[in-house]
Amino acid sequence: MEINTILILLAVGLFAGFLSGLIGIGGGIVIVPVLVYFLSYNQKMAQGTTLFMFLLPIGILGVFNYYKQGQVDIKSALIMCATFVVGSYFGSKTALSIDTKLVKQIFGGMIVLIGIKMLLNK
Repeated sequence: MEINTILILLAVGLFAGFLSGLIGIGGGIVIVPVLVYFLSYNQKMAQGTTLFMFLLPIGILGVFNYYKQGQVDIKSALIMCATFVVGSYFGSKTALSIDTKLVKQIFGGMIVLIGIKMLLNK
């Protein structure tokens, strides 16, 4: 695996963890598009890899189905796990220290931006 790929995976884990702690989102809404648009994963591989990252706390049965079809990149998921935890910690600290209205606006903005990106891309 190339160093640039590893750096992207570490950054997306940190950013998704931060958003998860800050506004309760981060997994699918951030990680899947990054894997698709920056690392050229197909949609199923991106979803399967993201689910693997959440395997124990959330999606063990969903991951199993993707894994059986060869749609999980275990190495990438483990790399993102390493920084997701750190990002989640700092995101939650940030969210708890700022106004609730601002947290809501950040959440809404992320949803809109990602939605526009997905609608405009082929």
